[in-house]
Amino acid sequence: MVTSYLLASTVSTPLWGKLGDLYGRKRFFQAAIIIFLVGSAMSGVAQNLDELIGFRALQGLGAGGLIVGAQAIIGAVVSPRERGRYMGLMGSVFAVASVAGPLAGGFFTEQLSWRWVFYINLPVGALALGIIAVALPARIERVKHSIDYAGAATLGSAVTALILALTWGGNTYAWTSGVILGLFAAAAALVATFVAVEQRATEPLIPLQLFRMSIFRVASMAGGVVGFAMFGAITFLPLFLQTVLGAGPTDSGLQMIPIMAAMLTMSIWSGRRISQTGRYRAYPIAGTMIMTVGIFLLSRLGITTPYWVAAIYMALVGAGLGLTMQVMVLAVQNSVRYSELGTATSSATFFRAIGGSIGVAVFGAIFTNRLTASLSPELRASGQASTHFTPEQLKALKVTAPAEYAQYLHAFGHALHVVFLSAVPFAATGILLALMLREVPLRVTAFRGAGMDAAESQGIVETAESAEAEAEAATSGASTTGGSPAATR
Repeated sequence: MVTSYLLASTVSTPLWGKLGDLYGRKRFFQAAIIIFLVGSAMSGVAQNLDELIGFRALQGLGAGGLIVGAQAIIGAVVSPRERGRYMGLMGSVFAVASVAGPLAGGFFTEQLSWRWVFYINLPVGALALGIIAVALPARIERVKHSIDYAGAATLGSAVTALILALTWGGNTYAWTSGVILGLFAAAAALVATFVAVEQRATEPLIPLQLFRMSIFRVASMAGGVVGFAMFGAITFLPLFLQTVLGAGPTDSGLQMIPIMAAMLTMSIWSGRRISQTGRYRAYPIAGTMIMTVGIFLLSRLGITTPYWVAAIYMALVGAGLGLTMQVMVLAVQNSVRYSELGTATSSATFFRAIGGSIGVAVFGAIFTNRLTASLSPELRASGQASTHFTPEQLKALKVTAPAEYAQYLHAFGHALHVVFLSAVPFAATGILLALMLREVPLRVTAFRGAGMDAAESQGIVETAESAEAEAEAATSGASTTGGSPAATR
């Protein structure tokens, strides 16, 4: 159920970004909201798990457009120099929503029904849809374009094969089984096919020339690493809080506040500092360092760890994420042509999402394997379901078999230790990538104009030539704040 949502949102992200570039961001942002709401409504009325998995995938298709659409719209109407502040606000909204979501979900699950976890999206989404219809100007010009459907299909198939292999490997099928090996082989072949398709596409889904830019390469790889570590940590923290500390669904949401509060604070602070100074490179370097330390400390959590200690560790992870996530997107947006803003944004977001999807699958496999191996023969004899005890089942086990309950907690803590420890080297790789990120002066215009794009027609410029071309475009009448109609698409 989780994988179907993550997979659908991940594979659809590049296509949403490209469609927004080609036809205008407003209509496709609205379409993403509608698809997300339809998927939410259908998930709420699902009658079995198979239906819920399918409807969650539909919801994820819309979610892919929401993520990249919001970032690309900000990029279209706000100059990079001012965008740091707005990206900080977006990061803070993400942090608040990440706390409010689990809180609301836990409340509805306990007081009403799990179906309201999905129904609550409907009034919120309808309000957003109305605001977008009134407040966001639409692009007026119409230009004939070519959609890279072949690229979207091959990329989506490659990601699907990879995620399924990582999700099923060692769990549903053995790692050496024909199914898993076949999926890995299919993923590799489809990636090669995607590269070949993009080289021939008139308007490629992900222009390969973007990878010639050092900033795009580094930011995309760093985003993937951050997503890998972030989703791995955030996914398993509620398990620790509910299983080891005995918190209920609502309480575990409240106990996640330190990670989100730190993310909110550092997102706003770093965004404002970037807007004031025009410099951004130091923040992801510091952020990845802090995040790495925080994830390592999470690996020290045990069944006797008090909550206040866990809260400090969570706050460190949140602070690191707040200093890193939005800055990587800003660096990419600042280094590409305006005409490729949505494509570059969606590509950077895609790599972070694919990192997160892979992280959830990999850490899930590690957790399940280690927990199963650490269980007592008595618990193992009950089958794989013993690795998925609900809080209610654990409470019953504590009463009926206290010795087995204590052994289960010990095995659970050991499995989590291995999961968080496995995330440390990936987070540390993020430090190396952040050190490789180049510092390019932030532009002061949102709409770059024909003069700027023409200056870059032979390749995307990342040096002082960009500033010179931009100054020339600005003196020829380009908007400095996004007031031009083209700047609000």
